[in-house]
Amino acid sequence: MATEDELRQTRLNKAERLRELGVLPYPNSFRTTPELEDKRRELVVLASDEQARAKLPLEDELADDAPHLPLFGRVIAKRGPFLVIRTPHGDAQALIRPDSLSERDGALLKLLDLADHVLVEGPLIRTKTGALAVSARRYDHLGKALLPPPAKWHGLKDVEKRYRERYVDLFANPAVAEVFRARTRMVQSLRRFLDERDFLEVETPLLHAIRGGATAKPFETHHNTLDLELILRIAPELYLKRLLVGGFDRVYEIGRAFRNEGISTKHNPEFTILEFYMAYATHEDLMDLVVDMLQAVDADLRERFPELTQERSFDLDADWKRVRMREAIAERLRRAGEEPVAPSPWTEVLSPDQIDDEDALSAACEAIQPKLDPTAQKQLEHCETHGERVFALFELLVEPDLTRLYRTPDGAQSVPVFVTEFPWEVSPLARRSDTEPGYVDRFELFIDGRELSNAFSELNDPDDQAARFESQLRNRERGDDEAMDFDADYIRALSHGMPPAAGFGLGVDRLLMLLCNQPSIRDVLLFPLLRPEAE
Repeated sequence: MATEDELRQTRLNKAERLRELGVLPYPNSFRTTPELEDKRRELVVLASDEQARAKLPLEDELADDAPHLPLFGRVIAKRGPFLVIRTPHGDAQALIRPDSLSERDGALLKLLDLADHVLVEGPLIRTKTGALAVSARRYDHLGKALLPPPAKWHGLKDVEKRYRERYVDLFANPAVAEVFRARTRMVQSLRRFLDERDFLEVETPLLHAIRGGATAKPFETHHNTLDLELILRIAPELYLKRLLVGGFDRVYEIGRAFRNEGISTKHNPEFTILEFYMAYATHEDLMDLVVDMLQAVDADLRERFPELTQERSFDLDADWKRVRMREAIAERLRRAGEEPVAPSPWTEVLSPDQIDDEDALSAACEAIQPKLDPTAQKQLEHCETHGERVFALFELLVEPDLTRLYRTPDGAQSVPVFVTEFPWEVSPLARRSDTEPGYVDRFELFIDGRELSNAFSELNDPDDQAARFESQLRNRERGDDEAMDFDADYIRALSHGMPPAAGFGLGVDRLLMLLCNQPSIRDVLLFPLLRPEAE
């Protein structure tokens, strides 16, 4: 088997032969037009239309004045006299017989390699097998590939290579390319939904002087001219809420956020986030809005990409559940061991009516800690308040079982769940509840067991917000390297008066994973972060 260097040299020799024939290996003389693009698209559509193909003539039935159609793109296969050409709209084939070409075009054809870009032009015919083909009367070279495409890409076991060489993955695997077309469509749909409701799309800084908007470890950088230490933004939240102070009642941003965290199927250090803020609204109002938004986006994707949106384990058209965090914990404890909910050692140390009992919950956490895995043990060790223990209990006990706890009436699918009323200790930017001391007006949305979004009624009391920032600083002193900084300018902004409002944040990548059945965040990022390639 030839090495990559040998294959490359063979193709370089062909490129040199093209030059000898007076043809540039990398020409830029061909221009597409809207009319040509429409014809190429129509050709691909015809190729999949059995009734339309049946009306086409066979090769020996062609009329001399039959109209010619262009087919241009990348050659992905050669099957006897047929070339399979890949376009952004799909694949089509060309029938090329050297005696139907000019001497010049025939010479170019002999220098063809797989993955080259070509132009074929001629009348449409029906092959003996009933397929569509362009019967070539013109052939032209549009671009030389010096490396061959993967021979059996679908059988490639090196998944990381697919992510690392995404450009090959895209042209070799149409299903992958379709996911990213769906991504663009989904973002367009999100924008359209918000624009139609008078939200104003804005852009806020990516470089921040202090960390804020979410609890996370940042990426740090340095501005040379200002001699200033900066971080890449964790979230756009605090800038967007400054705009509420400024008089923009409805704003949103779709953009990148950066968090210096681990890499997994759910996490990439660089990701896309949607955040929107709405004056004179509560988190309850946002729940209604989010249901409408995600159902509209999903309907759009299902219509445009049916092959990507089938066979779901969840139902977005069902009634979405709204459950308080403590109620969800109590429900999980009551149903432990009841099908389909798994048994839990937590039931041995805690009863459903003890969740609000600080002493009982503290004792339960201490008793069960040795039975948990090291990560869970560490999580409980960092809990110093009752609210932090409630939140940890939810994450450890309830979150893994949400899909079993909340299902459609027939039990066939899970349903979306809004989990509400979070402890204030883990919600440094959310408004305190008027009726539940120690808790805030906040929700997280879970679909199919995945956390997709976070939202809350915004805290617009500058003194309360300052106290929350102070609490974050104390957490930093205790060793929490994800705690926020004290943002004095944001306190100044609140002091000018922010209207009552609610805000929402959504992981765009996770939403696409969910709606298009993709198992890893790397499958929905064109260029995910990877370790440097080993030499």
